[in-house]
Amino acid sequence: MDGSQQQVVRFLEKEVKTYTALSLFLAKKRIRKQLGAGVNQALTSPSFYKERVKEATKLIHELKKAD
Repeated sequence: MDGSQQQVVRFLEKEVKTYTALSLFLAKKRIRKQLGAGVNQALTSPSFYKERVKEATKLIHELKKAD
């Protein structure tokens, strides 16, 4: 794996950690109530971030296998 691919993998691994944390944070009912109306529902949905985690994880595996 060359340097640019390694950077992409590191970035995606950080994204996975961030999305996982956001998903767990937004899963709390109290937090969702505080966000309230007017906020984009997709961005406040834990499932939105879980899907991003799946996509990023898949990309990481593909990049690691590409070499």
